[in-house]
Amino acid sequence: MSLSPAFLDELRARTSLSALVGKTVKLTKAGREYKGCCPFHNEKTPSFYVNDEKGFYHCFGCSAHGDAIRWMTDQRGLPFIDAVKELAAAAGMEMPAPDPRAAQKAERQKGLHDAMAEAQAWFVSQLSGISGGEARTLTERRGLSSLTVRDFGIGFAPDARGKLRTALKEYGDPALVEAGLLISVEGKEPYDRFRGRLMIPIRDQRGRVIAFGGRVIGDGEPKYLNSPDTPLFDKGRTLYNIDRAAPAARKTNRVFVVEGYMDVIALAQAGIAESVAPLGTALTEHQLERLWRMVDVPTLCFDGDSAGQKAAIRAAHRALPMLAPGRSLAFVTLPDGQDPDDLVKARGAGAFEALVREAEPLVDRLWKHEFAAEPLATPEQRAGLKRRLGELAQAIADPSVRAEYQNEFRHRFDEAFARPRHGFAPRGFAPRADRRPGQRWTPPPPPITEDAKAVRAAGSIDRVLAKAVLAGLIRHPAEIARHMEVLGSLRLVDGALGRLFEAVVDVALEDRALDSGRLVTILARSGFEAVASDLLRADTMPYSFTQRTGDEHRARADLDEAIAILVAGPEVEAALADATSAMQARFTDEAFERQVALVKEKQALELRLANLVQSNEDARAFGAEDD
Repeated sequence: MSLSPAFLDELRARTSLSALVGKTVKLTKAGREYKGCCPFHNEKTPSFYVNDEKGFYHCFGCSAHGDAIRWMTDQRGLPFIDAVKELAAAAGMEMPAPDPRAAQKAERQKGLHDAMAEAQAWFVSQLSGISGGEARTLTERRGLSSLTVRDFGIGFAPDARGKLRTALKEYGDPALVEAGLLISVEGKEPYDRFRGRLMIPIRDQRGRVIAFGGRVIGDGEPKYLNSPDTPLFDKGRTLYNIDRAAPAARKTNRVFVVEGYMDVIALAQAGIAESVAPLGTALTEHQLERLWRMVDVPTLCFDGDSAGQKAAIRAAHRALPMLAPGRSLAFVTLPDGQDPDDLVKARGAGAFEALVREAEPLVDRLWKHEFAAEPLATPEQRAGLKRRLGELAQAIADPSVRAEYQNEFRHRFDEAFARPRHGFAPRGFAPRADRRPGQRWTPPPPPITEDAKAVRAAGSIDRVLAKAVLAGLIRHPAEIARHMEVLGSLRLVDGALGRLFEAVVDVALEDRALDSGRLVTILARSGFEAVASDLLRADTMPYSFTQRTGDEHRARADLDEAIAILVAGPEVEAALADATSAMQARFTDEAFERQVALVKEKQALELRLANLVQSNEDARAFGAEDD
């Protein structure tokens, strides 16, 4: 049986050499390769290396060298054809049927490679010729240097139906049609497929031209036109620029997947050579496998628009069944409406690298997408989220990775929705720290509506404490700006107290350097003299921050604590009311535990308030003793 070079190349590409060798040789990871003791000679120190990306093994001790087929013949002792059959079965490939014309077919395929190479040379010559002026203008407008144009072999297809056909007539129309260079329509002469387009050659991993992408020069559709599938080109298995990106990825241990040719070319011109692009299709399983042979965690950098982000999540779902320990994806979110080409031209490679440093792990991208997919206000909607997350984790074939995803999703779900049973942190007061590298993402709590704030403020705010806090703010106006976020509920207090608070805040924010005396004077002019004076006679209030004199630092610290208690009080009261209603409606251990916990929280707030009073009395007593 005669096997074509294309079939054998595809067989090698689909075979993981390290997995094949690892069945009989203990291998350990060594950078981008694997190493072990050579099976072809006795040795104690490993000198046998397997390189998946290059597809060969090599022993530095005995010089044994070969690919997957050679391994089967030399190590397993199989005849060549049996070795190929076994590898083909494992790779899911059908052996080609016996063909007496196989030699002729292989020769014809070699002729197709020659035709593609000659076509590419002809396109390059046309770009620099008289008819290529508009195409050259396009490359300049896109910011491509002459060196970039040369390195990527960019050319031009004149807007004519038969110029390429004439230039390559020695290959014959059938071969040019088979190569995808001509279009054949029954009853008509074959004609050039690419016309009036900037021509971008697509190469295989060995650097041979196997197809073309053509960008229209002026207006017209489609904007990009790719070669059809041919004996040389399978768009679902090919990645644009893989011949140049693979060596670069070996040096940097990273590879970027972008959407189009121009993104790849722009990144390369900016000094980022390790990028590839799918060819007008969603990222396929075969393309993912090729990426993982280059690096363990490829980074997807799709456009920032809706279509780009949908493509990213489709790739995430497609990758799930293929995940393995250490093997995953990362995602860069580009600014809305921008692609890598736009970004590096506007802001340079540094802006792209900055986004890469913030790349999201696969688990983050999946969680955020599902969490934002639909409202989560009802138990049914939250159950739907839990079901979707479970289905995603279940799609992972590797049991250890699947278990990790199940645990991670469960943990995030619990953090997002589990109601606290111990401790209480009011949403309006608790500060949120910036996210640290590696810290798990937790969605923010839902905002409290203005109606809910009004109900809580009117129903349960401690007006006595509110008066003391307002007196403290008049005594210490510089503290107002510090507490604006958490004092919002005081604005909802009705009557003179609420109006005075609003006036105090407005005046203090207009003049950040305002002292207490000037604030009182301004309030008096605004008609608040009586109520302000009433508050400032509150030296009888048992708090350090309402006193005319005393330790300034202590007064500010106590005022901070009083504000925290004042704002937390309505939250605790409302939560306790909810818990009591829930328990009355249906008694459960969980409802009872929550009610008890909230009663304790309320008691804790009361104790904190009592401690403020006691500490002030102790301080005054200590001062009296010193006198």
